[in-house]
Amino acid sequence: MTEKVGKVTLDDTYYPGEDLYCDGATEDELLEIVKEYGEASFGEIIEEKKSWPILYHLSGLRENIVDWIPLKGTDKVLEVGSGCGAITGALARKAGSVTCVDLSKKRSMINAYRHSQADNITIYLGNFREIEPHLACDYDYIFLIGVFEYGQSYMGNERPYETFLGLMKRHLAKGGRLIIAIENRFGLKYWAGCREDHLGTYFDGIEGYPQGGSARTFTRRELEKLCDETGFEERSFYYPYPDYKFPICLYSDDRLPKVGELSVNLRNFDRDRLLLFDEKNVFDSLIREEMFPQFSNSYLLVLGPPLPETYVRFSNDRAPQYAIRTEIRKRKEGLEVRKIPMTPEARDHVARLEGTCHALEEIYEGHGLSINRCVMDSEEAVLEYLPGMTLEEMLDECLEKNDREEFRRLFDRYCELAEFSQTKKLCSYDMIFSNIILVGDTWNLIDYEWTSEEAVPAREMILRALYCYGLGGGKRRGICLELIQEMDAAKKEAAQNTNKKGDALWNEEFLWDIAEKEREFQRHSTQNHMSMAEIRDAIGNPVVPAAALQHRYMEEQHRNKVQIYLDEGAGFSEENSYFLPEKDRKDSSLEIRVEEGEKIKALRLDPAMDYCMVCVKSLKVRGKELPLTDKNIKTNGKRISKDTVVFGTQDPNITIENLDKRLRVREPGESWLLQARMEVSILPEGTAVALTEKQRFH
Repeated sequence: MTEKVGKVTLDDTYYPGEDLYCDGATEDELLEIVKEYGEASFGEIIEEKKSWPILYHLSGLRENIVDWIPLKGTDKVLEVGSGCGAITGALARKAGSVTCVDLSKKRSMINAYRHSQADNITIYLGNFREIEPHLACDYDYIFLIGVFEYGQSYMGNERPYETFLGLMKRHLAKGGRLIIAIENRFGLKYWAGCREDHLGTYFDGIEGYPQGGSARTFTRRELEKLCDETGFEERSFYYPYPDYKFPICLYSDDRLPKVGELSVNLRNFDRDRLLLFDEKNVFDSLIREEMFPQFSNSYLLVLGPPLPETYVRFSNDRAPQYAIRTEIRKRKEGLEVRKIPMTPEARDHVARLEGTCHALEEIYEGHGLSINRCVMDSEEAVLEYLPGMTLEEMLDECLEKNDREEFRRLFDRYCELAEFSQTKKLCSYDMIFSNIILVGDTWNLIDYEWTSEEAVPAREMILRALYCYGLGGGKRRGICLELIQEMDAAKKEAAQNTNKKGDALWNEEFLWDIAEKEREFQRHSTQNHMSMAEIRDAIGNPVVPAAALQHRYMEEQHRNKVQIYLDEGAGFSEENSYFLPEKDRKDSSLEIRVEEGEKIKALRLDPAMDYCMVCVKSLKVRGKELPLTDKNIKTNGKRISKDTVVFGTQDPNITIENLDKRLRVREPGESWLLQARMEVSILPEGTAVALTEKQRFH
């Protein structure tokens, strides 16, 4: 049977009658949202809800993973596992027809209502194995976005992933393409402390899934082996960054990332994470060693004829009028760069680039800065591809070689160009180091998307360039601070008259001012909508640095240490003491046994190294039970009940005296001097002190 939701067709011929998986109230909320609101409102709803499921299912940035693929209006598309329709709309806008398959009726209803105005979408409800024999065998594109990892659930046999690929191949038209987006089991983020996406546990993927599970991701080598075994000889790997869910860049083997480019790594929208190391620095090391493809967080695998795109950068985390995509494409005559509006509102923004190019060419003619040529091709701006090194790369090379003289020469030349710019009415505010390419001795401005019709002070342009460069950390930050200080002689002199701590404080305050100017610029591009980084912060899943975690753990271990002192006639001393073994402490419970000793006159028990409360369950001396009120037991805490003591000190102790006099008698058959069971609870200082000062025991 079929039904219509708007213009979308739903076919439930193979639907089992109930959803076999469901996110419950979340899906009900999503269905209400898509029924009541259009796509244009989803951004505001995401900001308001501050919820991972709402972000994941409704964010337009999810479409980035497929929006660049050159679908034609005649193409037949199959999307397996279409879910709530995060990418269905992008496919439907470009292709002739889109056939979706999904097991969940609730999610398919969300998809249908979301795209109810599209008349080229058909959604089949039910298990893929039952629907598959009835699908066409001439699809131009088949998409498995976040689906292939569930191959075991789809196929249910001993070789599910090979079977899955084999079936998909059968449904491709000649020259068709199968597109797979999947996490890399060896993705760097998992080594750095992110949880495995499907299991929510640490390190399961990189350990080879020892606990099993319904989902399984793959390394590049494993994917290549699967392709070999299923006869997919033509294949291209793309590397979505930071991952395929919300990519801001898409690299390929023809255009791999460069040192310094991968600095957006805190993207734990769905759950908390550890931070074991700085991923940016490790990525830089991997890039230098040509190992990035093995550690990319995600893969986009194109099985079939190669696509012309070698690199894509998405700039749609902005207001609609500035949302664009930048591509590097292969052409017979070589590579070209294209800037493409991703919304109708952004067309004017892109169309202005050609005029800006001509205006900047007139300004800089004869002054040592060439402007990358731009012409319009319909609604797309086409720019010349320049193969040289960016100024940023050249400065990095100087730092690696410790060639400060060449670094200063390049920086001084940049400053000359910035100072010339401030005398003109049109200035490229985006003239940062990464947007300048050196070809021989020629300096070329390759990106001039952001220009100002008013003169921008040279100092402001230089500070912004240094700020953006310094975000790369490491050696960059140190030299940027040095150059910033030199730019303000008065502040430098003031800083030299302070100590090092004062210097650091001045630097941080000054950098804060520069950072605030950059935030103002970014707010202009987003029109005060929240960026993805701000949404991540609003969702609130913490990032826990490993060093801080270790410090807290060691501190906790120290606070929970139990120390026992023995007085053999010379008083208590560190030399005649020992710590209770770990095996005798379980969380807050203590099991304490002290061996008999003929010379022991007194015993002191320190139940913790912090403010605490101790509940004594049992305390026996030579087999005889003693209450806390016994006259031979002394404590520096305050009893708040007959068996509980609160210590308003970080040196709590319970002392048992007269072990050689009043307490020397041993119960028959007893071999231990002391046996005790206690519950110890660490308290905040204020609570402990208040209890010891105000509590009275009656």
